[in-house]
Amino acid sequence: MLFSEIYGSYFNVVAAILSEASAGCLTDKRMTELIQDKAFAESSLSIPAALKKEAWPLLDRDQNTVIQHSPTMPLTELQKRWLKALLQDPRIALFNPDTTGLEDVEPLYKPGTFVLFDQYSDGDPYEDENYIACFRTVLQSIREKRMLRIRFRGHTGIRHSLVCMPYRLEYSSKDDKFRLQSRGKRNMHIINLARVRSCELLEEYEADSMQIPQERMCELTMLLHDERNALERVLLHFSHFEKETLKLDHRLYQIKLRYDKDDETELLIRVLSFGPVLEVVAPDAFITLIKERLFKQAAFVADHSED
Repeated sequence: MLFSEIYGSYFNVVAAILSEASAGCLTDKRMTELIQDKAFAESSLSIPAALKKEAWPLLDRDQNTVIQHSPTMPLTELQKRWLKALLQDPRIALFNPDTTGLEDVEPLYKPGTFVLFDQYSDGDPYEDENYIACFRTVLQSIREKRMLRIRFRGHTGIRHSLVCMPYRLEYSSKDDKFRLQSRGKRNMHIINLARVRSCELLEEYEADSMQIPQERMCELTMLLHDERNALERVLLHFSHFEKETLKLDHRLYQIKLRYDKDDETELLIRVLSFGPVLEVVAPDAFITLIKERLFKQAAFVADHSED
């Protein structure tokens, strides 16, 4: 475990309960609300019982506490070092995070500690001054609901100028690129941030006046054969997807994963990267995509082996 468990869920929820008690406004109802909001479902049974029976001598029978001040949860040295390491990531630096209190902290690891082997090497220029300036302007326009004038180069190199209503920034870990999703006068636009040469904030717009396209959600069902630590690798690799995992046998799992239709190609590549340990059983359309891609790869290998 990276962090000490004393800063885990139980301690955070008890700290919130003691804060309410020290202010003289703790009730059974409020205690239940705090537990449901900050802890696990079963905690609603264990935490109140431990406090009321004084197994944890923090509250008396009248729900008063001897603590005079609200408890604080200071960061450990290890937590500070981990945060300092994260803040060295140039992608996080784009958001201009507050680093107060970490000035003299030694980072837990250096940026080059981890080597990514499943990511394209032509990612965005995160340390380029113009890129940073454009990124932060785009971010400001999204937060403040303001129109944006963007000048950028298309994929063919042609220069474009566009006035749009930006509504979302998306990041592709596979491509290592940020993309801006926006709406123009007539069409929706997706623009690679690395292609933007300049952008200018314009007037505010009414958020209700813009219809954001709904995500086209699909479900993928897979069977995972847990070999060579495959379960841990798959769950980590697809951690940002909504999913359900069901154990069917000693080393066999069923995984149902929900994804946006627009991310289908990237998901297909990721699934294929696991080889035979990951078997797609539904839907048929996704299975067809896998077959088509494998046939293309086989034909490509055959053509080049002849050369």
